[in-house]
Amino acid sequence: MNGRGNIKASGRGAASGEVSSRFGLAARETDGDWRDHVEILDGPPVKLRTTVTEEHPKTILSFNQSPDVPFDRSINAYRGCEHGCIYCFARPTHAYHDLSPGLDFETQLFAKPDAARLLRETFAKPRYRPRPIAMGTNTDPYQPIEREYRITREVLEVCLEARHPVTITTKSDRVLHDLDLLEAMARERLVAVAISVTSLDPVLSGKLEPRCASPAKRLSALGRLVEAGVPTHCSISPIIPAVTDEFMEGIVERVAALGVESIGWIPLRLPHEVSPLFREWLDIHFPERAGKVMSIVREMRGGRDNDPNFHTRMKPRGVWADLLRTRFRVACKKAGVGKASFDLDCSRFQPPETGGQMRLF
Repeated sequence: MNGRGNIKASGRGAASGEVSSRFGLAARETDGDWRDHVEILDGPPVKLRTTVTEEHPKTILSFNQSPDVPFDRSINAYRGCEHGCIYCFARPTHAYHDLSPGLDFETQLFAKPDAARLLRETFAKPRYRPRPIAMGTNTDPYQPIEREYRITREVLEVCLEARHPVTITTKSDRVLHDLDLLEAMARERLVAVAISVTSLDPVLSGKLEPRCASPAKRLSALGRLVEAGVPTHCSISPIIPAVTDEFMEGIVERVAALGVESIGWIPLRLPHEVSPLFREWLDIHFPERAGKVMSIVREMRGGRDNDPNFHTRMKPRGVWADLLRTRFRVACKKAGVGKASFDLDCSRFQPPETGGQMRLF
């Protein structure tokens, strides 16, 4: 279990450091007597620290043909995410590297400092054809380590230079640090930003998303983006039945009052190792309702914790799903807000210079 076992680390989302057995990797258990012995000798375990490993891939764009997502290419500047959202569907990706989808996903991060250079080289290829690039589809491009690495900002600078459209999804008000670039890109119809808001309760948010911006900061960031003329979307995601769904109407009302014109919702998904991690989280924070939560989740997912199938994985079914859809539709109608389609411009793409000189713009 990567030497950690089941622990409750302060300020972290997951309580477990178990490595997945999905790929046939050897499981390693920390014996309880051994842990007690270590604590007697050395004291309690030290607070988990975040480590960042730089990696240097040969390409930076990832392409997909999924029928369930509205984009065909994406950039993920980081692997792992310090935000620690317990429900994050990207957690299982750490299992590919013999790392825990639990605590390792939050504490052992990877950064790609060559991203902007690789993107510039990709844009310069004669056969490249532009379509909007999605950022934040796997891990958050504005998680805390962006403060030092600034990889997301460098990528946006290349996109602005090349007149290439991009969409951003984040749970961080750190996106405002790049407001100068976002304003310039918005004037050229090159960017749209989505901010996820899960609840209006900072205490609950601190349990679900321990290192994310507070709900108030995310709402404030939405307002700032609207004021700056940046096409902005609010995603109420994920909606967790019997935990966060009570905030749906309140979020819609608050977002509409800020002038946000587009809003949507995404149901909870629990692929692979996310399911046991989430169940463990429920047992710690909401033991009295854990059974009810999972009963509703399974009712919406055809009797399973997760529906992995194309076409249906993003569309929950059943009475509870219909109720959530109806509530959301009524709330949007009352608030006068809907879901907008942002028309980004791919027609003025200019392959950038790759010889060290940037084209003036």
